[in-house]
Amino acid sequence: MKTRILEKLKKIENEKGIEILFAVESGSRAWGFASSDSDYDIRFVFKRNTDFYLSLWEQKDTIEFMTEDDLDGSGWDIKKATLLLAKSNASFLGWLFSPIVYIDNGQTLKGMRELATNNFNPVSGFYHYHSMNKGFSEQLENQDLKLKPFFYAMRTALCANWCLKNGTVPPVEFRKLYELIPEEERVLLDDLIDKKSKLAEYGQTSINEKLINLALRVVKENNDRKEEVQSNKPNREDFDQFFLNEIK
Repeated sequence: MKTRILEKLKKIENEKGIEILFAVESGSRAWGFASSDSDYDIRFVFKRNTDFYLSLWEQKDTIEFMTEDDLDGSGWDIKKATLLLAKSNASFLGWLFSPIVYIDNGQTLKGMRELATNNFNPVSGFYHYHSMNKGFSEQLENQDLKLKPFFYAMRTALCANWCLKNGTVPPVEFRKLYELIPEEERVLLDDLIDKKSKLAEYGQTSINEKLINLALRVVKENNDRKEEVQSNKPNREDFDQFFLNEIK
């Protein structure tokens, strides 16, 4: 599949007249709990020629595609991506630290990861995940709770909890969040991930009550301690310098 993905990205470069600076996998495959038929969520950052960035007028800064063989692609222009990074945009941080990298020009991804690490605002990350979690966590006490919303609720709760307790960018890989939870629940989660990998996207299996209670406890802690989350302002000069170096 990687060959197919690279072929599609090369075609996008030629058709759009862009240079893809890096491309990664996002979503459940990057998180580590994909189902047997999960889509490939391809995310990339691109740049155009320098004249594009000197124009007075707003221009399209995103590229999206969907193919019949489950390739779901979305790309952002380097300027859009850098501005969102300065705001500690959690969705973009998920791209940056994905463990699955398809294209890497050796400069952009490394530079953005450094900017993210040095300028992360825990408040921004916490409230992104805590807000997302609200919709998922409401389903935790549903007797017909499905696997997909359970894992989304668990992941968003743990990512918010990571921002609260560590004040750093939450890991993309779900298992790296395990340091926040007891050993017994880690084993139960691993078993559930294994079962999910063998099922279709909306397949179902029983979810241990201990895991549901764990998710509820983490959500409650996040809500009770949300005023404790640290705040941090980005160094705007670092972002300016990075952007100028990228478009030269």
